Parts: sequence; structure tokens; C-alpha cells
Amino acid sequence: MEQREDSSSSRINAQLTKKARRTMGHNVQVAVATLNQWAMDFQGNLERILLSINIAAAHGATYRTGPELEVSGYSCEDHFHEPDTYLHCWEALVELVQAPVAQGMLIDVGMPVQHRNVAYNCRVAFYNGRIVLIRPKMIMCDDGNYRETRWFSPWTKERQTEDYQLPRFVALALGQDAVPIGDAVIATLDTCLGYEICEELWNPRSKHIDMSLAGVEIIVNGSGSYMQLRKAHITTDLIRNASYKAGGAYLFSNLRGCDGQRVYFNGCSAVALNGAIIARGRQFALSEVDVTVASFDLQDIRAYRGALRSRSSLAASAPNYPRVQLQLELASSDRDHPGTPASSPLGEWVYHRPEEEIALGPACWLWDYLRRSGQGGFFLPLSGGVDSSSTAIIVYSMCRLVVEAIQQGDRQVRDDCRKILANPTYLPANPADLCGRLLFTCYMGTENSSRETRARAATLADQIGSSHLDIGIDGAVSALLAIFQLATGMRPRFRAAGGCPRQNLALQNIQARTRMVLSYLFAQLMLWVKLRPGGLLVLGSANVDEALRGYMTKYDCSSADINPIGGISKVDLRRFLAYAQIEYGLPVVADIVAAPPTAELEPLVDGAIAQTDEEDMGLTYQELSEFGRLRKQAFCGPFSMFCKLAAAAVADGNRDPKDVADRVKHFFRCYAINRHKMTVLTPSYHAESYSPDDNRFDHRPFLYRANWTWQFRAIDAELELLAKHQARVEEDRTRPDVATHHTANAPSTVGNEALLFTGGGVGGGAGDGVGVAIGMSGAVSAHQLVRQSSGLYLAGVGGGGGVGGDGTVGQLTVGLTKSHSSGGYSRMHSSVLGKIKDRTGVPV
Repeated sequence: MEQREDSSSSRINAQLTKKARRTMGHNVQVAVATLNQWAMDFQGNLERILLSINIAAAHGATYRTGPELEVSGYSCEDHFHEPDTYLHCWEALVELVQAPVAQGMLIDVGMPVQHRNVAYNCRVAFYNGRIVLIRPKMIMCDDGNYRETRWFSPWTKERQTEDYQLPRFVALALGQDAVPIGDAVIATLDTCLGYEICEELWNPRSKHIDMSLAGVEIIVNGSGSYMQLRKAHITTDLIRNASYKAGGAYLFSNLRGCDGQRVYFNGCSAVALNGAIIARGRQFALSEVDVTVASFDLQDIRAYRGALRSRSSLAASAPNYPRVQLQLELASSDRDHPGTPASSPLGEWVYHRPEEEIALGPACWLWDYLRRSGQGGFFLPLSGGVDSSSTAIIVYSMCRLVVEAIQQGDRQVRDDCRKILANPTYLPANPADLCGRLLFTCYMGTENSSRETRARAATLADQIGSSHLDIGIDGAVSALLAIFQLATGMRPRFRAAGGCPRQNLALQNIQARTRMVLSYLFAQLMLWVKLRPGGLLVLGSANVDEALRGYMTKYDCSSADINPIGGISKVDLRRFLAYAQIEYGLPVVADIVAAPPTAELEPLVDGAIAQTDEEDMGLTYQELSEFGRLRKQAFCGPFSMFCKLAAAAVADGNRDPKDVADRVKHFFRCYAINRHKMTVLTPSYHAESYSPDDNRFDHRPFLYRANWTWQFRAIDAELELLAKHQARVEEDRTRPDVATHHTANAPSTVGNEALLFTGGGVGGGAGDGVGVAIGMSGAVSAHQLVRQSSGLYLAGVGGGGGVGGDGTVGQLTVGLTKSHSSGGYSRMHSSVLGKIKDRTGVPV
């Protein structure tokens, strides 16, 4: 009797299975969330996660994933050492698991988890009110701005799981005592899903290969990848190539925005299938929650993999992963959703040009900082030069983005704007109207200021709509000097009036520091003047090259609350301005770009500027960019930097290696003397991979021996060998029996250093300078790697057109003309003082 019942039951189950097989679909609808989270904002982070789940459900998604550490925020840093952080994450997770909108969908979120007193960066997956898997990150990231091993440990037990005992209040709330934690995958009734977390994609031994060989069809990556200029293509290429090589679907979800640090998370969440991007989110936007939805056919994955015969051979012997079994179909049944189409591959993705990235990235970062800081706008000392004008235009770009978002119906942006302005009914008429309420600019002139810079500042303020003031600060400077004279009986004089370098420097710096004091005074009181509550954030405007060289007065008007251009080179800023001139309709920008950079801190000569920044520095901005990239990206000390640059000089034939040696020594002397200024560098938007930011990105000493005795001696010895080598080459060229063996393009080496430079300019013509491209061979992390579309080149002084042929604005000349340059290598007598120029023993 029991056997007959079992037989009958088996027949019924077989019939049900056959029926299910007929109705089972193949298309999986997935959602990847891009979230603008905020470190330690558990309430706000929870609300944004719930909103993303709601949007995913509304689009029929059966699976939702989000970015790395989305529950706590990525940049909690040493808060990850606090037990409270883990407690609040579990409290938020309980609300997520029990939320009605989360039922019927497989969901995972990123949060920190402590297991057996070890902290892990994890993905936590849950379904229908039950946590199903905790998957810890297995490869940490410790380069660039990342320091993950300070807070987390990697999970090292490959293909192993353990029981994680849930906190007691979680267990009571969910009716569940334990959950698997470890290197496992989730198997549904129709497919299999596995995880990589951020760095595991970038690492040479990515986990998606092993998982795909073990039959995982959907790889999910929750990431916290930040923006750098010219980097966006790297992540997309990695995602595409991961799915191309291994087959399958790759789901990439990334943070976006400023969550409390110097970086701007990059967005660009995407879904790839079998080597093609089928869905991709935006990189720059003000919206706090974006959800990218894609649909793909599981049969396409199986067909693609089946055709890769070498992959199939490897997969047949691949070790398996522990599988968490779920009674769930990710694919919609044909009966329930008969017409769900699979997403088609996107066309060729058009990446933002560097000048567009500068226009958009810092603008979004500024908006996040402004609305979360509780301040009412920005105050900017506007000099009419490239740097401060770039900062002003970035704020104007922010206003354009805000107006556009409001016009498109973004209520969060509208409400934030009204809160900042303390006006509950305000709607901006246009970007200039909003800029007039958010940006206060001020030209702080002295008797050393020219009419031209004053006029350019006023004209730019008028064209972008900022609330502008023009004041003189000579009275304040004179009052401070009078105090000094009263105390000492002596009054310093400029060099032009017979003063020594120390007097000249002190008189320059007192002007710069007075501007800083006045900036904060005006920032605190301008909204009081306008009968508005709150205060203003002071904006800095020192570029990354000046920071590298130390060309700024310590605690002058480069010292501010935040600096949107502190990670951007002068060369890129000039390109950005040329772009903004056309894109934003700002005619005065042409005059700003054409003017030689000057601090205007020394007396005018017949009403004309007598001081230029490059002359003070003894280096051009283009050279500073070059030296900065070699120092940071190629990890060059003084000796190896000289070897690389000297090889290029020899190959080109137009530069004396002795001049190169002088140039390198001068750079490193100035770098060493001024490195202490990096300890007080204004928090800056991170955009450039050679940034000298001491806070996180560039961990180097701030007290050096400025003479670099051993290193400079090595340079001199190499220079001697090089001179002998050149003499032999010249001698060989004059001998008929040897000269025929030389060819113009033959590679050569100098002192065992392979030539990493190839002759020829990059982009436009090199004029009478040297446009030398450099092939980098340094071991650079994928997080730091930046594709330099313009190449690396040595201080060319001519050059027209765009750089690198990447479509930059044609009228911008990146190379400096002789009238704008420091006069070439002959200016090595230049004082290391300059605008911020310190002597050893005279820190400024």
C-alpha cells in the first residue's frame, strides 16, 4: 500500500516537474543600484537602499544588488573599529530584510561584519525575510586612496564556509539563528550566482574565472571605485572583458558622489553579457539613487560557454564551490511575463573627455559637500587668473547641473536647493540666477594688481552671475607692516626698492595671508549682509602642480575649506577653460587663458606685470606635470628621473643633458623644501594620479635633506658617463667606416637605462620645444592607472591645436610660448623662494 502511494506521488511530482519545465522562462531581469551614500548616515543610507529596491521591483527585477559598504557608507574609516558601527548596520539590515518591498526578490547589500572578532567587508544576501549568505571580501585594496587592511581582513579560506551566529536581536527578529559565511555561491532553481567585491575584479587572479568554471552564470560585483581623470574606460573594459573571457553575465554596482572624503565615487554601474555591455548607468549626476535594469537570456550564456571548447575542458575538472540552495526562479516564467525582451548590447560608449570630467566631477562633489555641510554657499577670492577662474566656472557648472535636475523633476535636488538658500519656494530661473545666490566672489587688489586682472575678474563674475565685490587690501597690509615697524624699528622693502630676498618674500606673503584672513571674514558675514542665515564655504584654487612644487604661501588664500581644483594640473585646467568658453558661452575665458600666470605680489613696472609664476618657479607648468607623473606614477627618485629624461634629450638631440640635470635637481630641491606644506593642504577633489596630497594619497616624509647629496652625486656621475658616450658617438659619426652603421631610428641605452622616450610631439606641433612621449613601465595599480590620452611629454613650448588628438578645443594652445615660459633651462639661478618660495631654514 505504501509502495503504491509512493509510486503515485512520484508520478504526480514528475508531471508537475514536466509542467514547470514547459512554463519556465529563460530571461532574468536584474537591477544594479548606483547610490550616493554618506559615511555613518545609517538612516539616509537605509532610505536610499529601500528606494532602489522599490525602483527595482517596479521594473520587474527578481534580483537587486548595490555598491560596496552601502549600509554604513564606504568612507567610515576608523569608525570601522567601533562596535557601534556593526550594531547599527545589523539594525538597518533587519529593517531591510523585513521591508514589504523586499519580499519576493533576491537582494544583497554591502556592509561590514565581525566574525569571531575579525572584521570583514561583506555582501549580505537575503530572500523573503531570511538571510541566506554572508560573502566576505577576499582581496583587499591598499593603494591609491584605499587603506582597507587598516580596518578589514581578507577571507582566506577558499571554497569554505562556516556558520555565522547572528546577533541575538537579529535572530529573534528574523527567527533565524545562523547563516553561512564564506566563499560560497547561491544556486537558484534555474541558475547560479556568485560574488566578487571591488578589488577582486581588478586583481590579477580575479575570482570570476574560477566561479565561471564552476558553473556560476551571474557574477555580481559591489564596488567603491572613485573617479580619476581619464580612468572611466578602465572599469568598463574590465567588466566587458570579464564576461567575454569567462562567459556569463557580470553585474557591476558602484557608489557615486562624495560620501565624506576627498574622492568622488565614479558611478557607471553596468551589466555585461558575454563580452558586451547591455546596460550602463551615468557617471556624473546629482540624483541620489539611480537603478540600472537589464534583462538577459540564460540560454545565451550557456550557448556562448558551450562554444568555448577550451573553457569547457577546464570546467570539466574545476573544483566546485559550496552552494546555498534557494527555492527561487530568477527567470520569469513565460506564462507570467510572455513578452519580456532581452536587453540589446549598447553601442560604443562615448566617454567624457578630460575637460568634461573637470566640468562635471568637481561640480557634483561640490554640490554634495555644500548640501551636507549645512552652509549657504561659497566664497571665492577671484583673481582673474586660470586657477581661480576655473574654480568659479566649476561652481557655475554645478549651478547648471542643479537647474537641469530641478527642471527634470528631481525633488531631492529642488528641496536641497531651497534648504541651502533658506527659501522654501525658490525655483531657479537659470544657472546665473542660482550662481548669484550661491557664489560670492571678491577681487582683493593691491597696488601690485594690474587693471587687466581686475577687469577679467569682474567680467567673468558678470558672465556667470556671481555676486561680486572689488576691494583694496593695501590698508590692511600697511597696518600689519606698521605693527612690525613699531615693534622692531625696521620696515621691509621689495627687491625692486633695494630689499633683500627675505624682505621681498615677506612682503609678498603678507599680501597673500591677508587675503586668507579677509576671505574667512567675508565668508562668515556676507549672508548676514544679505539677511540670510548661515555662512559660506571658502573655496581654494591652487592646482596640483603648484602643490607639488610647493608654490603657495602656507596659510594664504590657497588655504580654504575645500578646493575643487587641487587635484588638477594647470595644463588640464587650461583645456577645461577652453572647453567652458564654448560650452558655457563665456567669452572672457579666451583672455584668461592667454594671460601669463602671475601672483601679482611684486610692484608693477610702468603699470605692467613684472612677475610671472613660471619665472618664479624656475619651471614651466608643463614640466611640473611631467616631473609629477614620473615621481608618482613611474616611482622615480631624482636619479631615475634624470636617466629617463636625459635619454629622451639625447634621442631628440635638441637638449643638453646638463640642463636636464639642473632642472631635475631644482625640482627636487623645491619639492623637499616645500613638502611640509602638504600636511596642511586644503582638502581637495582627487582627480590626478600624481597628486602630492599628504593626507591619504601620497605617503612620503615632509622633512627632507634638501640637497639630496647621494642622489645628486649619482646624477653627476651619470652625466659624466653620458658626456663620454656622446663624445664617442660624435667621433663615430665623423668616421666614414662607422657612420654608415648608425640609423636615425636605432634604439639606444644610456647607463643601462632603456630609452623610454620616443621622439616626436604629441598632439599639435612641438614648436621650438621638444614634444617627447614617454612610455611608462612602472608597476601601477589598476586603481591608480590613468590613460594619458595626451601622453607624457617634456615641456614643449610651442604646440598648437588639441593635445593627443582627443578632440580638445582647437584654439587652446597647451604648450607655453617663450613669453609665458620661464625662459628655458638658463634660468637655473631662479630662487627657490618665488611666491611661496622657501629657503632651507626659512619655512614659509
